[in-house]
Amino acid sequence: MTELMVRDVVASHGPTTVLHGVDLDVAAGTTTAILGPSGCGKTTLLRVVAGFHRPDAGTVAIGGHPVVAPGVLVAPEDRGIGYVAQEGALFPHLSVEQNVGFGLPGRDRGRAARVTELLDLVGLPREVGRRRPDQLSGGQQQRVALARALARRPRIVLLDEPFSSLDAGLRTSTRRAVADALAAEGVTVLLVTHDQDEALSFADQIAVMEAGHVRQVGSPQEVYAAPTDRATAAFLGDLVTVPGTSREGVVDCVLGRLPAVGSVEGEVEVALRPEQVVLGAPVDGSAAAVVLHSDYFGHDVLVHAQLDDGSTVMSRVVGGVDLPAPGQRVGVTVTGPVLAYPLT
Repeated sequence: MTELMVRDVVASHGPTTVLHGVDLDVAAGTTTAILGPSGCGKTTLLRVVAGFHRPDAGTVAIGGHPVVAPGVLVAPEDRGIGYVAQEGALFPHLSVEQNVGFGLPGRDRGRAARVTELLDLVGLPREVGRRRPDQLSGGQQQRVALARALARRPRIVLLDEPFSSLDAGLRTSTRRAVADALAAEGVTVLLVTHDQDEALSFADQIAVMEAGHVRQVGSPQEVYAAPTDRATAAFLGDLVTVPGTSREGVVDCVLGRLPAVGSVEGEVEVALRPEQVVLGAPVDGSAAAVVLHSDYFGHDVLVHAQLDDGSTVMSRVVGGVDLPAPGQRVGVTVTGPVLAYPLT
């Protein structure tokens, strides 16, 4: 069942059109990440869904009921939406318990029980409830913000880059705790982010945006392995490119004759991920290259090498054990199908 439907949404900031006929469907109980560079319109789209920004045209429906349509504009508080801003936006003068329970009616036992339930759900000790937001870490503050957004049992939770201000280690643990809490509540989630790793690891579906348009929608595996255009491919991660010729699903290039995704014919730009590039001893049938240098990231290493025709490739090596040294001659082979895009 489709929980959120966006159709032909156009939105502007003053004289500048930011969204150009955006379409998006989000299934109930799933998480969709809107991924794109700064200024592409992703936060504006989130604010249109939330009811904080009135679009120029288009429709938005939640649970099959229009909240934006010709002659229809449902107020934000009546849309059944929870919203978590980038900085959490907690009330600094209220305790954690008061922040979480702010939108709940009454002061009875049921209200207190719901607050306790939510603190447990987001993995916060109950004694944290008596503290103020400035007595919490950044990750704890974001968990409190999520608990507050879930308090009234919304149909949809909107997350506006909620982990961007956290350091790398805290970002990962907080993201996992938030994902577990959202799954436990069974809500539909729309996440805005410019972090590719975050989108790929957090979401069931990714909508890639560029310049106010949704370029591609699909599972993380689909958009990473088979991006529809070269710009999307480059945005989603490191890319190795060489010229080639495509014919009937096969490309010929300096890396050899390789199977290709798509049906582009003629002169193309061949694109592949560094993890598809394998460096080893030179053997018959492999391309030859000389290692230039390596970028060490701890969990993996990116090895740069120059092919005999002068072009360069990158190979992602997990673990960084027995790396080829700069100046060493190696053979280059490719695993899996590659991408082929028309030359522009």
